[in-house]
Amino acid sequence: MKAFWHEAQRRHAPRFFLQRGQVRPNFEVPARAEALLAACVRLGLEVTQPPAQPRDALLAVHPADYLDFLEHGPARWAALDDAAPELVANIHPTPEMLANGARLPAGVVGAVGWYTADASCPIGPGTWEAARAAAFGALAAADEAAEGRHAYALARPPGHHAYAARASGHCYLNNAALAAERLRGRGAARVAILDIDSHHGNGTQGIFWERADVLFVSVHGDPDHYFPWFTGRAEERGGAAGAGCTLNLPLALGTGDADWLAAIATAIDAIRGFGADALVLSLGFDASGDEPLAALAVTPDGFARAGAAVASLGLPTAIVQEGGYNVDLIGRLLERFVAGFAG
Repeated sequence: MKAFWHEAQRRHAPRFFLQRGQVRPNFEVPARAEALLAACVRLGLEVTQPPAQPRDALLAVHPADYLDFLEHGPARWAALDDAAPELVANIHPTPEMLANGARLPAGVVGAVGWYTADASCPIGPGTWEAARAAAFGALAAADEAAEGRHAYALARPPGHHAYAARASGHCYLNNAALAAERLRGRGAARVAILDIDSHHGNGTQGIFWERADVLFVSVHGDPDHYFPWFTGRAEERGGAAGAGCTLNLPLALGTGDADWLAAIATAIDAIRGFGADALVLSLGFDASGDEPLAALAVTPDGFARAGAAVASLGLPTAIVQEGGYNVDLIGRLLERFVAGFAG
């Protein structure tokens, strides 16, 4: 199995994180990638730099104005008087504003609010290069899957909270969505995305909400008590054109291996019923009970068993890294998952 990683992914080093009104160090740090990269080496995976992709590959999911904002926003921000090192919004357009005809403002301060969903996705000078390189890895993993093989994209920053035109939850470009679109473009009639990060993949759900050719299934902590709070409930089943192609399996906080694996089994049954030709796996290790923001209580053995369960689908799979913030543990969890997946 190839693992895709690009040195540019180290350039995103966010400082800012707002938690319960407190400014804290950001959990999504370059050391996460270093731990996962070391695990790839221990596993004997072929670590490869993904090829650069044309802008059109990103435009398959993200509109041009949003890509321009991510690329050029930091320079616009730096030109402000007394600006912090990172772009962080102090206002977002509310539903009431949007209903009254709210539009993208000309100034960069307003643009940050327009193009971000929350305060956990600060944008720094290296964010665009890192996010683009992570997306290249996801696209390369999808190309491997299109050839009938499995591959792992060490995608950092992660992507599943990013909407088509809005960053969210440490995520800027939606790597899993890009991988799914690449697979569709390369001949897969139906693609399934299975998201086992502990947080609901709200961005991925939003991107494919009106699609019947992509099944999105998410196993995650109960959003009544956990980020992203507003989406991820079982009754969310897709829009009019994509009805039944979204499946959310929220779990009570503190859920351990047995119920987590049972939910994954339900997800696998749905993917089989959908008749997917290929799979994109949004792999998060923040379901571990040893996470700094632990909501679930999955063990290393649980991740190994999840790997075996996903492999039982027999589908070419692009594994795309999402969350997991315990730097001392995530490498070992990757090893356990891949060992289970490989059988």
